[in-house]
Amino acid sequence: MARILINECKQEVSSFNPVLGQYRDFAVAFGDDVLTLHRGVGTEVGGALDVFAQQPGLEPVGGYSARAITSGGTLADSAMQRIAAEFLDAVRAHPDVDAIYFSLHGALASQSEHDAEGYLLEETRKIAGDRIPIVTSLDLHGILTDRIIRHSNAVVLYHTYPHVDFYETGARSARLLLKILRGEANPVSVRVEIPALVRGNELKTATGMWGECVRQCIAFENSPGGLSGGMFIGNPFTDVPDLCSNVFLVADGDSTRAESEALRIAARFWEMRQHLQQPLTGLRESIAMAAAAKGRVVLVDAADATSSGASGDSNAILKALLDADYRRSALIPMVDPPAVEKAFAAGVGSELDFPVGGAMDSRRFQPVTFRARVRMLSDGAFRSESHGVTWNSGRTAVLQTGAIVLILTSQAVSLYDRSLFYAHGQDPALFDSVVVKSPHCQHHMFDEGAELVLNIDAPGSTSANLHSLGHTRCRRPVFPLDADVAFEPVARIFRR
Repeated sequence: MARILINECKQEVSSFNPVLGQYRDFAVAFGDDVLTLHRGVGTEVGGALDVFAQQPGLEPVGGYSARAITSGGTLADSAMQRIAAEFLDAVRAHPDVDAIYFSLHGALASQSEHDAEGYLLEETRKIAGDRIPIVTSLDLHGILTDRIIRHSNAVVLYHTYPHVDFYETGARSARLLLKILRGEANPVSVRVEIPALVRGNELKTATGMWGECVRQCIAFENSPGGLSGGMFIGNPFTDVPDLCSNVFLVADGDSTRAESEALRIAARFWEMRQHLQQPLTGLRESIAMAAAAKGRVVLVDAADATSSGASGDSNAILKALLDADYRRSALIPMVDPPAVEKAFAAGVGSELDFPVGGAMDSRRFQPVTFRARVRMLSDGAFRSESHGVTWNSGRTAVLQTGAIVLILTSQAVSLYDRSLFYAHGQDPALFDSVVVKSPHCQHHMFDEGAELVLNIDAPGSTSANLHSLGHTRCRRPVFPLDADVAFEPVARIFRR
């Protein structure tokens, strides 16, 4: 009976978030609990398990899972060391497995290790040796490195943004791993690096210009001789040496066609790079437009996107609404542990003055004080609309001041869907305006039916105004941080 070890480690970090990530920011599982966690849900591991379940004589082995509650700041070295030790101990504990599937992210970095996933793979090879096939799945916002490629037999990445193919990515990974295990595939990887950092609506794969490049990669993957294909656009907020965009194709044996396709796709991507930047509207102008609107307005605060690694405590839009004496209803999420504790101490129905905002990133945000009523208190545990797994925002309070409703959490959660709002009795569709702290959510979740969707140029550690962030580690020159960046596509080949 073939046995396949499954390990998972997932977080995306922003190097510009001043709050270091800690071990407590991860939900950790060991052994069979890893399998139980993912069975029947729409995660990568869930997709892989369903493929494995269809194969007689195959046994999945739960190893280790460390899933961040959400993205965050650079991981503290102490947290990285503990997670790495537990991850690798799970590999050591199963020396008799026949293959390994790793579900990773690609944009995890600690204070000392800029390529956390590459480190985990390199150390796994030292334990498992070269005989064991390893397939690694990554987010297309991952930062691809040579180390990741060299220590994986094949890499499989998401095809969609916004991400709706978690499950499918895991299933594709599992099918490819089984082919390699049976000797039916001989993966050869082709990488073309592109010195570009991109962000914006044209990166939506279903509707944006960039979708053309992704569909070409998918066509290669699904063609004779293709095993995997996609594009990494990196996470421009994870400031590490290998940060850039990549075309990445995996061929079966002969890399000739993959090289040609990868070079062609990279050249096309470079042609469209100017369009792959997010136009932004100034904060004051945005509030004035929202106040004048008759229909519903979506205020996109991507600069404080917790799903991209921001601290989540920006009150920039709230302050602008209060300063403008905004009279329309508004729904705003924010991370603010002190304000939550004050609300719990006061109790539901109490009305008092609250200083809100700037609890984490005090360099960018200062608290704003206003009088509000405590509408609701909760323990912050709720089900994810996107995955069906439990998320936890810690103790959470719903406050109301005038027509503005705030959901204040003790810790950051991803805000790329409506789960936090629904769990606390708030339907974004019923408000005149809603602050969305995640770019490019699925259209039906917020944008559908809105009169205006405003991408706001606000301060924050995940701002699409990339010049405002202060990159110091990524290789330069790189578009758009530098002028007159030259690019001549070069394909590099990796064989195991």
